[in-house]
Amino acid sequence: MKPFLFFLVLVPAWCDSLQHAINWPSGLSLGEATLVADHGGEKTGGNWNLSLNIDASIPGFAVRDDYRAAASTDLCGLQFDKTFTHGTHKTEEHLKFDQHGHTVSRETQGGGKSEMSVSTCARDPLTYIEFLRHELAEGRLPQQQEVIYGALYSVKVEYTGNQTIPVGEKKVDADRIVATIKGPSSDLNVEMFFARGGTRAPLLVRIPTALGTFSVVLQP
Repeated sequence: MKPFLFFLVLVPAWCDSLQHAINWPSGLSLGEATLVADHGGEKTGGNWNLSLNIDASIPGFAVRDDYRAAASTDLCGLQFDKTFTHGTHKTEEHLKFDQHGHTVSRETQGGGKSEMSVSTCARDPLTYIEFLRHELAEGRLPQQQEVIYGALYSVKVEYTGNQTIPVGEKKVDADRIVATIKGPSSDLNVEMFFARGGTRAPLLVRIPTALGTFSVVLQP
């Protein structure tokens, strides 16, 4: 399961840390995910540091994913690193963006290297999520674009209206966004619900898989 799993206003410092529960299609808990967006202002030249940590381990089988990204002040990708531990299988991948040359260099564990051509202001998944949050805060939707996650994925988002959803013990008004994600071997429609105010926190994400639809829910 590939998680796909954003204020363009410069502020002295900004840090947003959100804890989510990951649930099986049955509703039972599978694990947790922590999404962090850190904007250090002038200390980092206005750049962003983004991370997503997933722990969905079960007894006897560890599932830990760690994603880290660096992005420019206007949320164009600079670097993206991912580390997987799925049972005994471990892997690493590193992306480095050359926004002026419109290329991304990819290195994988074991010495594999490749390069791909990308569009202007190319983004990795974490940078795209942060960018989407910012666009929603400004009353806009991003245009269809490619997101780089090992390969190129075409991502198109559509606003489908306001909906009230449960978050913890409360009912919360949210904007429903459907993302169509197409890649070399995937064609997904991911349902996302964002808070209507503030930093547009992702409240609920529903991800279809061969095992059913998993949900990622913000914890109060």
